[in-house]
Amino acid sequence: MLVGRFFAHERWGALHARDFRLLWVAQLVAMIGLQMQTIAVNWHIYSLLRDAPATLTLWGSTITLDVSALGLGGLGLVRWLPLVIFGIGGGLLADTVNRRYLLMATQVIGALLAALLAWLAFSGQATVLAIYGVIAALTALTAVETPAREALVPNLVPRAQLTHAVSLIMLTAVIGTIAGPALSGQLLDRAPIGLIYALHAFTYLPALAALALMRHQGRATTGVRLTRAYLLDGFRFTFRTPMIRSTMLVDFYATLLGSARTLLPIVADQVLGIGAQGYGLLATAQPLGSVLAGTLTSLRRNIHRQGAIFLLCIAAYGVGTALFGVSTVFAFSYLLFGITGAADTLSSIIRGTIRQLWTPDELRGRMVGVNMIFYTGGPQLGEVRAGLVAAALGAPLAILTGGVAAVAVALWAAWRDPALRGYTSEHTPPP
Repeated sequence: MLVGRFFAHERWGALHARDFRLLWVAQLVAMIGLQMQTIAVNWHIYSLLRDAPATLTLWGSTITLDVSALGLGGLGLVRWLPLVIFGIGGGLLADTVNRRYLLMATQVIGALLAALLAWLAFSGQATVLAIYGVIAALTALTAVETPAREALVPNLVPRAQLTHAVSLIMLTAVIGTIAGPALSGQLLDRAPIGLIYALHAFTYLPALAALALMRHQGRATTGVRLTRAYLLDGFRFTFRTPMIRSTMLVDFYATLLGSARTLLPIVADQVLGIGAQGYGLLATAQPLGSVLAGTLTSLRRNIHRQGAIFLLCIAAYGVGTALFGVSTVFAFSYLLFGITGAADTLSSIIRGTIRQLWTPDELRGRMVGVNMIFYTGGPQLGEVRAGLVAAALGAPLAILTGGVAAVAVALWAAWRDPALRGYTSEHTPPP
């Protein structure tokens, strides 16, 4: 009761809604656990492969490859393929089954998979391929969970508070990516890596409890025939809606070319010389910038010139990434990585708001499934690109070229798409 009264004041916006508040708490706890696991897995793969250089003879020349960079890039592929395979199916489930129950089921399965990863680590059987397998399964689960969660949000808050709700959901991700890496960085030097995986398994339980307490039932659409046309409606709607298509593709190309987060273990260890604990600290820079951007955005009622700001954010992301690639000073690297997080979060909030406002409720799950392939697949494929380039040419050059390419994407989109450049909140369709 006291908690309810505390959040009842209008200053809390979307958090005034009890069910959204519960979903927000569930998402926050889950994201902290997920980011702890992500940092641990990246360092685990790097540790297993960093002392295994390989050589490649090409046209008579011998090239020394960084196998750890290839292994980290492989994580991007492992995290992308399940999104493609299960993304559309996840969107379809979100539009045809009880969304709340679907989310509860994913928490149970996720806890079991995280516990399996912990067992592999504690038993000494955590090979690169075994880790890849569990991460692929967890990513497939995310492909089912994400459309259901995003499609649920507009049913939990009034339309006028939707932008605020999207900002707050983004905020859980960035808070998680601050707390998770910070905790992992401390534990990597002090405890077995299996403990981090076990803690990740336990973070599913509070999320499951929060979902069980929600009053909104998340009932499925009735009388639906699961035809091929019904499945493809998500693709048709996404690519026939100009603002959703444009923002999705610009973000995809920018992150495909500019993402290099998976190379952080190499940057921390080989470029900055700060080790595992420093790696955990460096990994908090991007989400710290994100949480600042998300907090400032959540305090605003609206963002008016959404198209222009979106493109500026993509350009800022590229510039920050390029400079991060050439920096050898920890403080400067931290600042630049924080700027990329702030820019990425603000662009994500704009994209998320446009998606939710332009999409009918009965299509939200399938639309999110399609978008998820691109907005999550872009960074993951970007990690593959970064890993391949870094293996041959080094991490700094891989990051620098990616950032320059992301800036080029923003400039190209601003030139080619005047509708996106001039898009404002006044263009939002009526309810």
